[in-house]
Amino acid sequence: MGFRLPVIRRASSFTARQASSKSEDIPKGYFPVYVGEKQNRFVIPISYLNQHSFQDLLRHAEEEFGYDHPMGGLTIPCSEDVFQHTISCFKGQ
Repeated sequence: MGFRLPVIRRASSFTARQASSKSEDIPKGYFPVYVGEKQNRFVIPISYLNQHSFQDLLRHAEEEFGYDHPMGGLTIPCSEDVFQHTISCFKGQ
């Protein structure tokens, strides 16, 4: 009996219109976030919403953007390096 670890998928930057047209590319149980200056798109498991450090990132997003995210999806106001380090801590949990 095996188990499957969540996979983070990275997509290239694109406009909000393209983001909404790509919604069918998101597998069930995942959601897109936009990170960094270039607003790179990551598709991450919804299970990350339970992690305290990810919730801290969400609080920063709320403080900076409120509920009006310019990319049409969830925008995380941190560098890609910080984001990737944060989510790398979730693997294996």
